Amino acid sequence: MIQSKKSKFGISSLSLAISFALAGTVISSQAFAEDEDIAKKDNVEKIAVVGSRAAPRSIGDSPVPIDIISSDDLKKNGSTDMIDMLVTSVPSFNSRAQPISDAATLVRPVNLRGLPSDSTLILVNGKRRHRASVIAFQGGGINDGAQGPDISVIPGVALKQVEVLRDGAAAQYGSDAIAGVMNFVLKDDSEGGSITVSQGEYYEGDGAATTIDGNIGLPLTDDGFINISAQYKTADATSRSVQRPDAFDIAEAGNTSIPDPAQTWGNPEIEDDFTVFVNSGFDINDKTHLYAFGNVSSREATGGFYYRNPHNRGNVYSVDDGETLLVGDVGLAENGVASCSWVGNVSANVPNVLATDDYQSMVADPNCFSMNQIRPGGYTPQFTGKIEDMSFFAGVKGELGEWMYDASAGTGSNKASFGLKNSLNPSLGLDTPTDFDTGSYEQVETTVNIDFSRFVTIGSLEDISFATGFEWREESFEIGQGDEASWIAGPYASQQFNIGSHGFKGFGPESAGKNDRSNIGVYTDVEAHVTDDLLLGFALRYEDFSTFGDTLDYKLTAQYVATDEISFRASHSTGFRAPTVGQENVVNTQTSIVNGDLIQTFIAPPTNPLAAFYGGEVLNPEESVSFAAGFVYQYDNLFLTVDYYNIEVTGRIAQSSQISVEASDYDALRAAGVEFPELISAVTFYTNDFDTTTQGVDIVGTYTTEMLSGDAKFSLAYGWTDTIVDKFDPETTDAGKVRRLEDGIPAHRATLTWGQSWDDLSMSVRGNVFGEYYATHADDTSDWGSETADAAVTIDLEVSYAVLDNLTVSVGANNIFDQEAQKLKDGTLGALGAVYYESGPFDYNGGFYYGRINYRF
Repeated sequence: MIQSKKSKFGISSLSLAISFALAGTVISSQAFAEDEDIAKKDNVEKIAVVGSRAAPRSIGDSPVPIDIISSDDLKKNGSTDMIDMLVTSVPSFNSRAQPISDAATLVRPVNLRGLPSDSTLILVNGKRRHRASVIAFQGGGINDGAQGPDISVIPGVALKQVEVLRDGAAAQYGSDAIAGVMNFVLKDDSEGGSITVSQGEYYEGDGAATTIDGNIGLPLTDDGFINISAQYKTADATSRSVQRPDAFDIAEAGNTSIPDPAQTWGNPEIEDDFTVFVNSGFDINDKTHLYAFGNVSSREATGGFYYRNPHNRGNVYSVDDGETLLVGDVGLAENGVASCSWVGNVSANVPNVLATDDYQSMVADPNCFSMNQIRPGGYTPQFTGKIEDMSFFAGVKGELGEWMYDASAGTGSNKASFGLKNSLNPSLGLDTPTDFDTGSYEQVETTVNIDFSRFVTIGSLEDISFATGFEWREESFEIGQGDEASWIAGPYASQQFNIGSHGFKGFGPESAGKNDRSNIGVYTDVEAHVTDDLLLGFALRYEDFSTFGDTLDYKLTAQYVATDEISFRASHSTGFRAPTVGQENVVNTQTSIVNGDLIQTFIAPPTNPLAAFYGGEVLNPEESVSFAAGFVYQYDNLFLTVDYYNIEVTGRIAQSSQISVEASDYDALRAAGVEFPELISAVTFYTNDFDTTTQGVDIVGTYTTEMLSGDAKFSLAYGWTDTIVDKFDPETTDAGKVRRLEDGIPAHRATLTWGQSWDDLSMSVRGNVFGEYYATHADDTSDWGSETADAAVTIDLEVSYAVLDNLTVSVGANNIFDQEAQKLKDGTLGALGAVYYESGPFDYNGGFYYGRINYRF
């Protein structure tokens, strides 16, 4: 529990925050101008509402680094996935493919400034976006166990711009804003619209993707608007696979039931991916404005899992590390009397077990069986999921005397329903089904805000921006029960047969249930020009959580204008990230690779008897201290920002390494209430194990000029990121996991874009530079599955032609020269059917070409 900071400050944190907030009510002031007057339509790409809770300001005048990405910039990408669009636009923003990563395949995690996805606060129209229900159990190191929002739900067609605050802002916005804040601003046009159709596929001839999106603005009488955006997508699966050597050898020995390839590495198949966003507003009078916005989204995905070898997959086909075939005794299960003489007497360490005399004799005995009789060639489960997402916010804002106010309430939910095809519950014997509904996760959040702001005057200081506000939030995480067959311990569980649907055990009644918590937050934010050239800012926020206590955080900012061309800026802040309700209570079973071997790992809440036995404890919030400094240079058509940052995080929450469940512990675990501990290979749980320091430099620049008889714009986004693990617990974390946290993403990442336009023709060329990184295969951090990967460069190209004033045709390609991803090293290449390290920073599927038609009305 976080202790109250009363002893440090001499008064209670809440009293201090409220007193500071109320102080502004007795100071003389002048009212804010309307947001619409500050952010004129033709200046929309220069004004941001993030960075200060007081007055919006231009990004050049901001004391903290902010990127503004317009809707037009987002469109210049072959992908229609919001994550891919942002990766090419924001320095130190990264993501990776998740081909075989349980639920992370469905909601791809991202990271900003080297921190996990749930360390970046996501806003839509300035309001907190709910997090996804999916937790990235295999998130590529940095994101292991992260539970951030699903920003891929947000379609580019719905956006006016994206504002990215690259600075710690927990003192202003609350939990999750350690790395920064991303605000997705929805379109608010009351007329016009567009329809776009995109089609593309990879050079390999697979992964065909179709996207249809549209936007329309409608008037709501003369005083309001309704803006509606919709998008529909489908995408075929990809495969960058070769036949596994073990599957090849068994097939060569005469087993005709082996699929080729036995295991697929590639993107999942996406079906019926649709989303609708609605944004609306209405002016009641000159001083009062109503607004409402929300979304409804859904998508289904099917991805691959690991191949189950019919000779040596433990607790399904074999025992004794693959030496002996696992044979079930029917009589022992039905009446407690052993009746099968072949138990422990059929060798599995042979070229083809199906062709041996012992196997044939065992099958002929009705009192015996093995899972080879159902799946003679082994099997590869398919992981399926349906993601349903919705949100709705409504509020009123305007002027109240000399104050500007904004009061709102909203709710959002994200539900992931999981399934498994082509699998088995071995403990049910030959009566097992092969397809399972394994249950669901659902995240629900409700938020109520009221914010006030104004300009105030204190003595000789005029036009001080002052803001204060209150937030109440409640969130819940619910686990829905799966089909009985997906979790039940069948009659053969006591004979060493695996319990539950193999690959992803369903959620049983002991796992199902709902957990929730609530919190309140009070903040104040002040910015003032103490001289004509020096801007100072201060923010303070108090939060109190129903589950673990309270916290008080602050932020200091400064900007000094040295000349008309250059200004310097700096910030210092403390921050926190509360553990999510999901991280505190999630239950799951995952299949992991350790030293090239498949193991079944049980993910347990930290206070679960199994986790607690191996060191699990109640989670506490992460705490952070951030420092940043940089400068802004503007001269004629050149705009350049350079910023250094340093973020220390203590008690960082992450998923522990796999901790082996030892045979010597079985009796003690049973006494603690753990059922069938002998069928659990390892356990993992969430823990405050790490202290880290992340530092880096972000460079963003643009230059516009006339060139080649047209207009040219050059843009640079460069990020250097370095993370050091200062402290960790070797009892729950191995050295490979530490290295993946430190080096799992490239230290150097850059994007250089040249945009050229003429009357009816335009072109965009983008070069993407990725530095060296620590590559891991299938999340295996042992020497078997990892190495340092080489730096690489990819080139993207798009050409657009305006056939008519309102009709544009575009063609292009991402990775146009088909830069190959890092291949697995000798000794690993092809061992699990894979060719490339799937943990790379760019798409291992290769080049992708596309065409797009856009009609505007």
